[in-house]
Amino acid sequence: MTDLRLNNKTALITGASQGIGLEIAKLFAQHGADVILTDIQDEKGMYEAKSIGPRAHYHHLDVRSESDWKMITDHIIQDHKKLDIVVNNAGITGFLEHLGPQDPEHSSLDTWRAVLATNLDGVFLGCKYALSAMKRYKYGSIINISSRSGLVGIPGAAAYAASKAGVRNHTKTVALYALEKGYNIRCNSIHPAAILTPMWDPMLAEGSQREASLDAITKDIPMRKMGEALDVAYAALYLASDESKYVTGIELNVDGGILAGSAASPARKDHEL
Repeated sequence: MTDLRLNNKTALITGASQGIGLEIAKLFAQHGADVILTDIQDEKGMYEAKSIGPRAHYHHLDVRSESDWKMITDHIIQDHKKLDIVVNNAGITGFLEHLGPQDPEHSSLDTWRAVLATNLDGVFLGCKYALSAMKRYKYGSIINISSRSGLVGIPGAAAYAASKAGVRNHTKTVALYALEKGYNIRCNSIHPAAILTPMWDPMLAEGSQREASLDAITKDIPMRKMGEALDVAYAALYLASDESKYVTGIELNVDGGILAGSAASPARKDHEL
């Protein structure tokens, strides 16, 4: 590949052991970036980093832990001398984690806090330490992975929707703050929907019924198909590269046209996180 859009840049990606985070890490490395994959699934993360090649490195990072963020940021500056890109991707729905009901009537306060701790506190800390590391070099791109659920209500996933809405708004706050300070750091959010990743497993039937589940879902998608993690990775590549040097504070939808209309009822749309 001759068109290395991230040549000599250093990127940190959270939740990078699988799904969207992993595809972003792979694509960034292909485009010349030194990539730091982070996650709490250490065995899987180390395996994937090794598979990507010498440009990729894995480090444990619990995005809820401020001490973890401080350690990884210090380590990157020491080893790589700079941090150009941070992708705050780590997130949970509460379904895979078996946290119980997620609707606004029956969900517990503990469940609410658990989802927001990863999805919103993790992004707050990621932005905080990205700003700290990037401002000394007067350059950087922060990319926060929100969701379609951050733009509309989701009756069956109240905490998830609230957390992703918080990510959307905080992205704009960070973007404006960085401009006020003259840091030359951009901050944008990506809003995927109906992207087939492991996060979907609890919402799909198993075995022979899986295809029927997917068919039912795609009927509500204007493009009539689910997206791939790579579709989101290409959006992140654009926002990470200098091609988007005049772009900050935006929300970029990667959703097959779902948010272009509003024909479907909420009950039919809950599954499209």
